[in-house]
Amino acid sequence: MGGIRMKNGKKIAFIGAGVMGGPMAGHLMDAGHSLTVYTRTREKAEALNQKGARWAASPAEAADGAEVIMTMVGYPKDVEEVYFGERGIFSTAGSGAVLIDFTTSSPQLAVRIAEQAESAGCSAVDAPVSGGDVGARNATLSIMCGGPEKAFSEILPLLEKVGQNIVYHGPAGSGQHVKMSNQVVIATSMIGVCEALAYAVKSGLDPELVLKSISAGAAGSWTLSNLAPRMLKGDFAPGFYIKHFLKDLRIALDESKALGLELPGVALAERMYTTLAETGSEDEGTQALYKLYL
Repeated sequence: MGGIRMKNGKKIAFIGAGVMGGPMAGHLMDAGHSLTVYTRTREKAEALNQKGARWAASPAEAADGAEVIMTMVGYPKDVEEVYFGERGIFSTAGSGAVLIDFTTSSPQLAVRIAEQAESAGCSAVDAPVSGGDVGARNATLSIMCGGPEKAFSEILPLLEKVGQNIVYHGPAGSGQHVKMSNQVVIATSMIGVCEALAYAVKSGLDPELVLKSISAGAAGSWTLSNLAPRMLKGDFAPGFYIKHFLKDLRIALDESKALGLELPGVALAERMYTTLAETGSEDEGTQALYKLYL
């Protein structure tokens, strides 16, 4: 399998420039790397283009000549399209390129990408992230990685430009499995935060003061500190879309079923978020779960 020698000023292709991908790509440009960007809606890449990124008309065009190819798209079907489609990454990715998929996707798809990459003389790392829009903007994302350890070591300097807690977990698909564990925690903790706030309000308490008390104690969590204040303000703008979280929950349920494991908390969260999506909230943030308690 081919490898690349990491140095400053890499030629990077970045595919997907949404709420998360846009800031991540911007950090890489700020670090001095050359960026070619592709998004299905060109307007989403306008800020990057104005900073000097080159626009590509397809994933294949973006990947052509790139030393590192990064993807951050919405769904497994999108991942499959940008890698394996007629104008996908594998039609032009050169030998020695490293492919990094930041999308939360199927572990099986991550393995398939890694196998195809190896046959093409490339390396692939599945590297889903956690930390939401705040983490993407502040370059403080947690990044969970699977794939060849040599490839992980080569791209670590790039990952450090977009995240802080970066952990290698093992072979292809491992990063996606870790992300499912992450989403399991979020799913159940989000329900707990919503119920705590609803209880506080119904009890006649000042929920802001309740947050001050419980955030610093044993109940403290990222969700409680970062999303509960948004809930109380009625701010349901997406840091992470409900429609994407539903995708993650369904992957977790499918994977747990294959493992012979029941996850009743995740199953409950999936039903609740489905209700929100069906009533028009699929493009809101995950903190909109609180609306079911209002």
